[in-house]
Amino acid sequence: MSQNLIQAATGTPWSAWQQSTQLARATWLKPDRLCPPGRRLVLLAPHPDDEILMAGGLLASFQGREQDVLLISASNGEGSHPHSSQWTERRLRHQRPLESRHALQLLGLDLNRLDWRRLNLKDGALPHDEAFLVTHLAQLLQPDDLLLTTWRGDGHCDHEAAGRACARAAQARRVQLAEVPVWAWHWAAPDDPRLPWPQAHRLQLDEARLARKREALAAHASQLQPDGDHPPVVPEQLQACLLQPFELVFLSMESP
Repeated sequence: MSQNLIQAATGTPWSAWQQSTQLARATWLKPDRLCPPGRRLVLLAPHPDDEILMAGGLLASFQGREQDVLLISASNGEGSHPHSSQWTERRLRHQRPLESRHALQLLGLDLNRLDWRRLNLKDGALPHDEAFLVTHLAQLLQPDDLLLTTWRGDGHCDHEAAGRACARAAQARRVQLAEVPVWAWHWAAPDDPRLPWPQAHRLQLDEARLARKREALAAHASQLQPDGDHPPVVPEQLQACLLQPFELVFLSMESP
C-alpha cells in the first residue's frame, strides 16, 4: 500500500503536519485584520459542524458584532451515518442543526442578532445544487464581503461543490474568497502539492478563541462519538489538526 493510501485510510497525524515546510511558510494573519469591524463575513457551511471545523475561532471574534455575519447552512447533515440504526436520517436532520445552535452559543454569539439561513438541501447531493448555490450567493453578496467556505479540493463532494459555487459567485460579484481545508488534513501529505500553498495563511487564534472553538466542536456529539462498532465521523486525529492555535485559509489574491 502506498503512503498516500495509508494516510487516506488512517489519517495524517498532527505530528506529521508539524514537519511541513509549506505550512511553516504560511503567513500569519490576525482575525481582526482579515475581517475588521464593518466588514461582513458570509460563511457557507455544507453541513452542520463545518462552520466550527472551518472557522470556529474566526466566528468567536464576532461576539458583539453579529450583524457582520451571514451564516448559510446548506444541508442539515442527515447523511453522516449511512445504515445506522441509532442515527437515522430523520434523527440527524433534527439533531444536527440543534448541535450547531448550541455550538454557536458556546462561541459567545447572540443568535437573535445573527443572520443564519438554512437552505435544507440534501446532504451528499450539493453537486446537483451547485448552480442554485451560485445564483443564491450572488444575490446575497455585497461589496467588501469576505466569502468563506470549504476548499474546492477537500475530498468530500459537498465540500468541493460549496467551494466551486463560492468561487464562481465571488468572481461574479468581485469579492474576496477564503477556502478552508477540512478533510484535506486527514488525507493529504504534509507538503502535498495538490494544496494551493501560495494562497495559504494561518489565521491566528488566541487561547480564548481556541478554547471557545474546542467547546463548540464538542457540542457536535453526533459526529464525535462512536456509533456501535463504527468510529466517530470526525476522527480524533482530524480534530487535533483542526484545534491548533490557527485556522488555515486559502485566500484569493483579489482584495475588494
